[in-house]
Amino acid sequence: MTSFDPNSPEVGPPTQPVAREGPDVQAFVARHRPVFILAAVLVAQLLLLSLQITRNHDVRLIRVWAVAAFDPFQRSLRGIADISAGAWRTYRSLLRAQEENQELHTQLVSAQSQIQQLSEQAAESLRLRALLEFKNQLSFQTVAAEVIASSPGENSNAIFIGKGVDAGLTSDLAVITPEGVVGKTIAVFSRSSQVLLLTDPSSGVGVMLEKTRVQGVLKGDSQNLCLIRYIMNEEPVSSGEVILTSGLDQIYPKGLRVGTVVGSSAGNIYKDIKVKPAVDLSRLETVLVVLKTDSRQQQALNTHP
Repeated sequence: MTSFDPNSPEVGPPTQPVAREGPDVQAFVARHRPVFILAAVLVAQLLLLSLQITRNHDVRLIRVWAVAAFDPFQRSLRGIADISAGAWRTYRSLLRAQEENQELHTQLVSAQSQIQQLSEQAAESLRLRALLEFKNQLSFQTVAAEVIASSPGENSNAIFIGKGVDAGLTSDLAVITPEGVVGKTIAVFSRSSQVLLLTDPSSGVGVMLEKTRVQGVLKGDSQNLCLIRYIMNEEPVSSGEVILTSGLDQIYPKGLRVGTVVGSSAGNIYKDIKVKPAVDLSRLETVLVVLKTDSRQQQALNTHP
């Protein structure tokens, strides 16, 4: 009989069981293998039955199942495709609408420009027709001229017209429009002339009151107005009275409209009469220049009522 020696090297501490980190998959499958086999057999039988069984219109059951299984995915994909197609159509429609809008805007600008040009041409035709009718009514010879420039200064109001020596113009010729007197030529060049306007302080026009026929001299005051001098205080002058040329200055034919009275006050001896020109001198485009006549014709014009 051998004795037990606790200090013997053959004797060691009791062996601890080995801890497993996870389930033994192989052992689990081995223990439940019949269940897996049975499930596989049942699935195979269902598939075989679905291949053999048919429903309405001879459609196999497996196809019905497949359609039922994939129908939600198919519907989703179809919805996404429809949304994408709709978005693409909307984008193309917006792009086409933007292009059409730009084209219509271009056409609108062009149409407005054409309308503006036609309006300008119509207005110019009416203006030239009125000028021609007025010219035909005059008893003296005139030349039509376009206003090509203006040179208003602090103490000067003048314009340039596109007719000169080549059209028979000289200095000191009356310049008029159908509305009334504009001024007179002061410098004539080969193809242009400078015209001094009524409102210039250095201008002078022999005028008379339309009602009383009292005569005076009209001068500019550089304020877009004119002043009449040398009419006595006792002479009646009413606001709105028309001022006509008297013809005594030998430049402007008698009876042309000069302006209207806008104010009158008594001075020391003569009245201070303010006159608004009959012509808008800031918007001149076409004028008539009165040509010189011989002494007999000029005398006849000046004595014409």
